[in-house]
Amino acid sequence: MATFTWEGTTAKGKKVKGEMEAVTQQQVIQALRTQRIKPNAKKVKEKGTGLDREITIPGFGPKAKTKDVVVFTRQFATMIDAGLPIVQGLDILGKSHDNKAMRVALNGVRERVETGGTLADGLSEFEKIFDDLFVNMVAAGETGGILDIILSRLADYLEKMDKLRRQVKTAMIYPAVVVAAAVIVTAILLIFVIPTFADMFTDFGAALPAPTRLVMEISDFFVAYYHIIFGTMFGMFWMFKRFLATEKGKEVMHPIFLKLPVFGDIIRKVAVSRFTRTLSTMLSSGVPILDALAICGRTAGNKVVEKEVSYIRHSISEGRSIAEPLADSTIFPSMVVQMINVGESTGALDAMLGKVADFYEDEVENAVNGLKQLIEPIMILVLGTIVGGLVVAMYLPIFKLGSVI
Repeated sequence: MATFTWEGTTAKGKKVKGEMEAVTQQQVIQALRTQRIKPNAKKVKEKGTGLDREITIPGFGPKAKTKDVVVFTRQFATMIDAGLPIVQGLDILGKSHDNKAMRVALNGVRERVETGGTLADGLSEFEKIFDDLFVNMVAAGETGGILDIILSRLADYLEKMDKLRRQVKTAMIYPAVVVAAAVIVTAILLIFVIPTFADMFTDFGAALPAPTRLVMEISDFFVAYYHIIFGTMFGMFWMFKRFLATEKGKEVMHPIFLKLPVFGDIIRKVAVSRFTRTLSTMLSSGVPILDALAICGRTAGNKVVEKEVSYIRHSISEGRSIAEPLADSTIFPSMVVQMINVGESTGALDAMLGKVADFYEDEVENAVNGLKQLIEPIMILVLGTIVGGLVVAMYLPIFKLGSVI
């Protein structure tokens, strides 16, 4: 019998860890479940394995991307549809998948299913790869006997969400890259180019133009304190990122994000698209509406939207329709409320939500393309003004060189 170290989460969400003697890793997992502790399968390891254990550097280990999950989901759906047993399908995919993190996860899920657990139970042990939405939909598919259909819907959903995520990244990264280029070019001019001109101008023996003196003073300051300037910028960015990762930071900043010019409209459209697509996919898969709304709130990506979805869920639990609380929303436009109301009245809510999601995904794409067209000339103008201003300031004394000589 060996000693295993383990980590897990209690029913109240508290993280716990400890040691346990057992013959196999699976026995430890089973024993923890009987104690109402949800174990992290990756953290259940035999103690004292020395150099045999896998050494990973935080942040640099193998990770599963959305594309990897989509590939697995489509392949697994095909296998289930062809009548292949779940364990055999997981075994094949666990050995053949290109991503190491996915191979580890699928082998862990297979072991869970082999010991009598459901597929959803196995997937839930790898929450960093398979989120609540994935697990709940698989559970609904297992219960309804339509696992292959559910997996195909999941693959479609993940692909659309990944496309939406890439569009948002494009909208955010493009201006950031241009600004970074402007900062780098300006820093190079101030640190390396302008001091050379300054040395030459000191021998002129004549008063320099005011723009030139200003640029030279800025350059001297930048050369003397550039490490402090860049350190401060990096520190502020790091602190803002850490603050934004906290619950308090999200509550403070997310409402501000929604009020930003141009970007706020894109964030709002993304939230509407994500909410309607997620709810449509889950309802069409047989997930109860209250459970579906709870997951929609957690995956909203914005605290304001999460609170409004929570309010909608509470209203429905009291017997109201979805459209009624949505009418008071500051996020969802009246058109969305009316379409959802029609969907509820006709009994085709999931289909109507899907149409709303399609519409807003197109709206996000158009908004991102419009943003790129708007930002490009603005950034070029700003960069040209900064660099051009520095160059002109340095060449002004040269224009007066003849009169000085």
